[in-house]
Amino acid sequence: MMSNQSLRKSDSLFKKKATLVMLAATLVLPAIQRTEAATNVVVWDTGSRLGDGADVESRAGWIPVPAELFASETDPPKAASDPGYYGREYSFKGDAIVENRSLLAVFWSAKGRVVIYSKDRATRSGADTTQGARLGSKIVECVPLQSKTQPASISRCGILRNADDEVALEVAFSATGAADASAVFVFDKTKIVEIKPAGSMKGFSLEGPIEYGVAPSFIGDDLIYGAADYASANSLGIPAEHVFVGLLAGGNTELVVTWPNGKQPVRLKLGSGPRGNHLIESIDFDNSGQSIYLAPLSAPGIWHRETLPRSYLEKDVKIDWKRPFPARWKTQLYEADVKTTFAFREANGEIWRGVPGSYDYPVWFAGDDAFYHLSKKVPPRGESLIYFLEGQNTPASFPTPVDIMKATLGRSMCDPILDIAGRKLRTHHRRGGDGVHRACTCGCTEAIQAVFEKGEEVSRKDYIGGALDDMKYFVHCHVERIDEYRRFADDIINYLHAQGSSSPELMPFLEGLEQIAQQIPHEYSVQKENMKSPEYVQELTRQTLDLTNGKDAKNLNAYMELLKAWRSMGGAQDYVVAQCHTITRKLSQEAGYGCGDQPKAVAVATEIRSRCRQALRNADGYEIWADY
Repeated sequence: MMSNQSLRKSDSLFKKKATLVMLAATLVLPAIQRTEAATNVVVWDTGSRLGDGADVESRAGWIPVPAELFASETDPPKAASDPGYYGREYSFKGDAIVENRSLLAVFWSAKGRVVIYSKDRATRSGADTTQGARLGSKIVECVPLQSKTQPASISRCGILRNADDEVALEVAFSATGAADASAVFVFDKTKIVEIKPAGSMKGFSLEGPIEYGVAPSFIGDDLIYGAADYASANSLGIPAEHVFVGLLAGGNTELVVTWPNGKQPVRLKLGSGPRGNHLIESIDFDNSGQSIYLAPLSAPGIWHRETLPRSYLEKDVKIDWKRPFPARWKTQLYEADVKTTFAFREANGEIWRGVPGSYDYPVWFAGDDAFYHLSKKVPPRGESLIYFLEGQNTPASFPTPVDIMKATLGRSMCDPILDIAGRKLRTHHRRGGDGVHRACTCGCTEAIQAVFEKGEEVSRKDYIGGALDDMKYFVHCHVERIDEYRRFADDIINYLHAQGSSSPELMPFLEGLEQIAQQIPHEYSVQKENMKSPEYVQELTRQTLDLTNGKDAKNLNAYMELLKAWRSMGGAQDYVVAQCHTITRKLSQEAGYGCGDQPKAVAVATEIRSRCRQALRNADGYEIWADY
């Protein structure tokens, strides 16, 4: 029989062994369970190097890499209890593959690049696929800039982190005649991939069949680049503001790319597709040591190109494309010969704009069906691209490009880019909701006219006085806004002159922009007489109020003459303020489209577009509709 002391020793030893077993279980079992369930992120070892034409989808010989390497030992609990096993790095027998519910990334050593595929079984609402789902299309190939044009390979792939919710791999690329370059690739359970260049890496290239590229501008109009528009160019520098959206061939996928502050000039490499179609072959980033982020978004018809033939003129046309999910879908059409953004509305109807006047709003939905109504004022011209950047009743399971921006760049950096405050229309209502609701020269004169028609001008003199003050405030706001544009144009012209002095090689580009900016003071000078003066406004006010001093059958006719004067003045101001807005948007567009083949011009275009965006903030409703 054992002594009490022996029993105590035996019990203590048993407890220690039990503790070690439990410790091993907590370390090893989750790793085993994760590779079996694989619900978020898993690392695979293909077992042998993939050839150039390897069938990635077959998964033959793939081995899941456990989060803790103890799981691969003969006695996992014992290994987990021995510090001698800790710190051992995994050595890939084949190529590394990282997979989550949305995408699969192949670290293809023979090709010297990382190839990212989408996953099938994504629903129309954007729900993620499950692990092991059939591969979808190839989205993008990631390759260092220095190895784009020469044979390359991945010489090393090391695991920095292998957890259920996050995987980070450090990858070394080797190319003939170039120093090795390395980068860290980070994956989580979302669609977002982070690429952080390191060491001697000169930059990174994202290669894919991109039909169009969108550089979003949340104040003003997006820049939309198509390789066919630059048939003689090999590459383009673009003044994108930390986000770029590539619309991939086929219309079912787009690639969202974001990057933080830093000197990371972005260039588009242009080329031709297999059928001779012009494509954007790659998005190239110079290395500033900052990460770049990419996220593929896939859904049937996630973007659409609609050719606009003359037969679309002056009729409602239902197109074949349907929206795949709710979002803020939009397109660009020509209005007043300037590309103008139109968000699809939920119903058709007529609108009024200061330059073109009244016309049928050109794009809307009926259910999920998309309709166009084009006219002489918004004519069928070229192509219309339908895409989205922001959500609007969008399912939470489907991230938007703006969601990707916020997740990768952070809200503090995104706020000035999205500029929600700047997208709100400024008010020209003196008394808010207490004043004349249609606060403009037409609306206020119409409200006063109703009083004269009833013969109540004497008893309602105070009401007429208030309406006149509302109208005077409206006129004051218009004149003040026009003066803002005039100061903006002067500043832009002075800036362009300064750039011409320091960079004479840019003169053709700068002179073209100056010609556009000069249209603002020109429009003002042409309409100055029609817009009248503050003294003229005061005189019209005095004459209108004089009619309220006594009842007279001639008052209505006298007022109707004054009404014409009020509206003539206001109409001229409406026209000029809308023209200033259109000219400023045109200037911003031409700066963005015209700088591509001149690296020094990109910096100038970026500054011009920044100043245009500031000028366009808080537009008036007579310039354009809200949040365009």
